[in-house]
Amino acid sequence: MRHGTRLADGAAEGDEAPADLEAALRTGPFHVALRTAIAVRRLPLQRVRHHLARHGVTVGVTSLSYWQQGARRPQRAESLRAVRALEEILQLPEESLIRLLAPPSGRADRERPAARSYRSLVEASDVLRALLDELGSPVDGGLHTIGQHERLRIGARRELLGRQSQHIVRAHKDGVDRYLAIHHGDPGCAPERIAVRALENCRTGRVRWHRGTGVLVAELLFDARLRAGDTHLFGYGFEDGTAGVATEYQRGFTYAGGQYALQVRFDDQALPVRCHRFTQHSAAAPRGNRQELTLSGSHRSVHLVEPQVRAGILGIEWDWE
Repeated sequence: MRHGTRLADGAAEGDEAPADLEAALRTGPFHVALRTAIAVRRLPLQRVRHHLARHGVTVGVTSLSYWQQGARRPQRAESLRAVRALEEILQLPEESLIRLLAPPSGRADRERPAARSYRSLVEASDVLRALLDELGSPVDGGLHTIGQHERLRIGARRELLGRQSQHIVRAHKDGVDRYLAIHHGDPGCAPERIAVRALENCRTGRVRWHRGTGVLVAELLFDARLRAGDTHLFGYGFEDGTAGVATEYQRGFTYAGGQYALQVRFDDQALPVRCHRFTQHSAAAPRGNRQELTLSGSHRSVHLVEPQVRAGILGIEWDWE
């Protein structure tokens, strides 16, 4: 059973990327970011060329060498196709290399992190996109997460009772006055019965849902419009309890960067036999980085902390038998 992906900013896949790769992707220049990413993945250029060929893109080893030395920059359409393929081959966030080839623009654009698409993170992406469009949400909502702490409550029937989120965001463009929170219930949930709670520094606006997939989108309104660079701390929650047995919680991060903590607390009458954290590069990718989590004795909970998330999926799964 899959507990639907939660969209926010920022998750991890495979080995943790070192700080120098994160910095190179954030600040560039392109050739430094490319060279660092290739070094982190330990791929010789001949192997990179082979992977590109499997993506239907032909680039010579000499050209790849020039690109990572800064002697040449990809400019032609075929070369830009290769750069997008390299992002996937090197397990980088979408647009993270492409954006380093763009000419400099305003401050807000420079501070905007590279983003992943909803389609790569959510199985019901078409439904989600339709709900977001109904609420008039642009592709870039203007916010990225710099810190988030989520708490889940699992009930005596092994169901997801609810979750609360303490969220810190930064605006990367002017005029942002809301956040769209996404909840994806377990199979069999009744999204029309899920209550949205605005807990701190926000108020509930419009709420939309899709019965077949259990996707719910809630508009959380701020009291003031943020300017580029402003931060905002707010809290919200979803009261669920409408579905059957829950076996996992996963969150999708469209933006890299920021800290994320997740705590899952179980009812005393329904304790799992084992719990693991996991990561995924995308919704279609296999899970990796599994690590067993120890259930605390007194509080009946497990948790994970990710100091610097990468775009992708991060979560906790548990077994009842």
